[in-house]
Order: sequence, then structure tokens, then C-alpha cells
Amino acid sequence: MSLQWHEFASKDELDHGLAADIAKALNAAIAARGKASLAVSGGRTPAGMFKALSESAVDFSKVWITLVDERWVPVDHADSNERTVRQNLLQGNAAAAHFVSPVSAAPTPHEGQAEIEARFATLPAPFDVLILGMGDDGHTASLFPNAVELEAACASTNLVAAVTPPVAPHQRITLTLPTIAKAHEVIVHITGEGKKTLLQTAMTEDKPVTAQFPIRRVLDAVTGQKLVYWTA
Repeated sequence: MSLQWHEFASKDELDHGLAADIAKALNAAIAARGKASLAVSGGRTPAGMFKALSESAVDFSKVWITLVDERWVPVDHADSNERTVRQNLLQGNAAAAHFVSPVSAAPTPHEGQAEIEARFATLPAPFDVLILGMGDDGHTASLFPNAVELEAACASTNLVAAVTPPVAPHQRITLTLPTIAKAHEVIVHITGEGKKTLLQTAMTEDKPVTAQFPIRRVLDAVTGQKLVYWTA
């Protein structure tokens, strides 16, 4: 299945358009199965979309939310993605959602992985909607090029994997590639001409699988809908 591109004239239009489409998918899942699951990414890009989604007409008491990946830091740390989600998404209507934290008090994600694996096993699976970002190095989730744990995380039968980024700060916990690939709908949420060009290059260049950008490896494995929401 090829990538479906949705391009918007402004970031505000993108935020509201993406939030509306996520809400529609969650409502459809609730209507079909009585519950829905959503995995989101952190960073600066989704904050506006989170706020729009939090105000959506969704029965969030039937929605389970978690993060695609997270830095292994305390929830009150400035670099915590969970902190961003709590401040921007788990508000208003969405305050009723069931949030599953991807971090624990363990000293490292490698030591905490079993606990997070058990938590994530309680989520409605597969994810109904899963939102990915993409770094300037082509990483997505915390599947970083040249990370020691990359190949294991791309092949693991576990839901999550611990990863040590080669350059970026903080050790991470991330959904494995197979877990991401099973989602009913995978959305890449990016902004800027540079990332548009990088994604287009990643999806078309002729390289062995292990030399491809992680975003390409993930999207090639997705069996459900795969969409890109983009604005300059």
C-alpha cells in the first residue's frame, strides 16, 4: 500500500485537519469494538494537534493512549514527551482517556523494559491510530540509524525495546518495528520542506534494507493505512 499524502497551507490547518481525522478513526473504532487505542509521538511538532484533539467529540473514556517512544527521564523533566502529552492532550474532553506511561522508576530502559512490556500488553491491540514523527537523520520512534539495538528492535517479537541513540541525548524506550507495523492506521506527521524531501528520498532510494533510513523500514512493513500529514 502506497503512502497517501495530505498537504496543508499552514500548521494550524494541519493541526486541526489531523486532529479531526484522528477523532474520526477513534470514533469508528469505538463504534466497531467499544474501545480504541492511540499511540502518539512527542517533540514540538504535535503540541497544536494535541490541543485540537483534546477538544474533539470523542468518548475518551473508551480510548487508551500511550507514546510511540519516550526518553528515559522523569515525567517532570523538560525533555519528557509524557509531560508534553499531559499538558497538551490529556486535557478537556481527553482528560477522560486512559494513559499508559512508557517509563518507570527503573534506572535504565533496559532494566525497566519488562515492566513496560507488561503495561503495554494491556492496551487494545493493534493500535487503531499511530502517529510517527521523523528526525533529520531519518529516525522514527526511537529507531535510530546505527543504534546498537536497532536490528533487534526491527525484528523483535516484543512490544517494546530499549534503545541507546548514537548521538541524541537520553536512553529511550520505543515500540518495536513489528508493533508499529501492525497498527490499523500509521500517520507520519512532519513539517518543513527539508523533511518532505528527506521522506521522499528515503522511500525511493535503492539500498539494502539494513542501510535504509528507519522511517523507510517502518513504512515498508506497515500493512494498514499509511499516510503523511505535512505542511511547509
